[in-house]
Amino acid sequence: MWSFIAKALLAGAMIAAIAELGKRLPAMAALVASLPLVSVLGMIFLWHARPDARNMAIHSEATFWYVLPSLPMFLVIPMLLRAGLHFWIALAIGCALTVALYLVMMNIGPRFGLRL
Repeated sequence: MWSFIAKALLAGAMIAAIAELGKRLPAMAALVASLPLVSVLGMIFLWHARPDARNMAIHSEATFWYVLPSLPMFLVIPMLLRAGLHFWIALAIGCALTVALYLVMMNIGPRFGLRL
């Protein structure tokens, strides 16, 4: 239980640090947010819990493929904001697009041999 709490606190601290940095340096906060820190920490925690190279390889490769459907959100949201949409609406549309693209990836990926 303590391990879970420590992981949650670490993830929360990373998000809070990015938000604080974003107040002063939005581009720098975006750079830090784009780093695969959560993925790397997740892999470290997963390896610690289950040191299995095959499992880690599957996890790492699936992470790559699942990142791709999330990328368009980061272009759609600023486009919608610049077009005058309210932040929450733009965010909801971006998130809905991401969910839709995840579903597409989950349905199409295995047809091309992807292990998702």
